[in-house]
Amino acid sequence: MPKSNGWIGVDFDGTLAHHTSGQAGLGAPLQPMLRRVKRWLADGKDVRIVTARVNTKNGHTEREAIKAWLKKHVGQELPVTASKSPNMTVLYDDRAVRMVKNTGRVKR
Repeated sequence: MPKSNGWIGVDFDGTLAHHTSGQAGLGAPLQPMLRRVKRWLADGKDVRIVTARVNTKNGHTEREAIKAWLKKHVGQELPVTASKSPNMTVLYDDRAVRMVKNTGRVKR
């Protein structure tokens, strides 16, 4: 199945990998999300990791560590970015609050 124009964004810390405040290194995979990512990839979806880790002075090192983690746990590297784009169709993130588009209101 060919990939669509849109992509799925997945936060790394606390969504795909276990994370606690002050933690050194990358956490263990969170199995429910890991299975979901693998299923999306098997279905031909474009999945990318969205993390602030790569938007720091150590961004290159963090990106390479995350790509190695992905290769080990997902079975392949994925694009890793700190930015959303208009082509991102959805973002899975442990800190996000769902909003009603163009209203400024929280979705309930």
